Amino acid sequence: MSVRGSLRRHRFIGTAVALSAAVALAATLSACAGDGPPKKAYTVPASLCGITVDPALVKAVLPGGDSLTTATEKPNGGTVRCNLSVDGKQALSLAQAWWGERDSAAGVAQAYAHTDDGTLSEDERFVYTGRAGVGQTVSSCEVAEHPEQDLYTVVETRDTGVDDPEAIQKLLTAYTKAVEGSPACR
Repeated sequence: MSVRGSLRRHRFIGTAVALSAAVALAATLSACAGDGPPKKAYTVPASLCGITVDPALVKAVLPGGDSLTTATEKPNGGTVRCNLSVDGKQALSLAQAWWGERDSAAGVAQAYAHTDDGTLSEDERFVYTGRAGVGQTVSSCEVAEHPEQDLYTVVETRDTGVDDPEAIQKLLTAYTKAVEGSPACR
């Protein structure tokens, strides 16, 4: 091979390597841009199904999306559920449920998904994981319709990829306190 042919070959290889590197860099940059969490373009209202909760605490356990809707559900005489959907897919449920007077947060948590092996708070009123939690309201939370029962709160994410024990614990505690101060406890 001549010197000229060898130089052309090296230039071609050099150009091909530079082009490959540019393509790899562009692919890496575009992959990095898509790796961030999806944007949460919706606004969380301060009152969810009649209970006032800090919107930032709620948003922390919701997935990204464009729109948020809420719906109240009363599946039986002692449960009220506030279901939140993001872009039409159910993402979070905040519930109030009356249970027997001798039940505990740990016992009630066994009836709900994603609370297995949850962390029990020091005062034993809260059990939570990265996806769900159960809270027991204060003993003064009593209503005539549910004699000899205690009111529990439940926070459950719905297959959204959220797994954040600290965020669930903060929302569960705030939601339980908000329920305690609401007509549900009077």
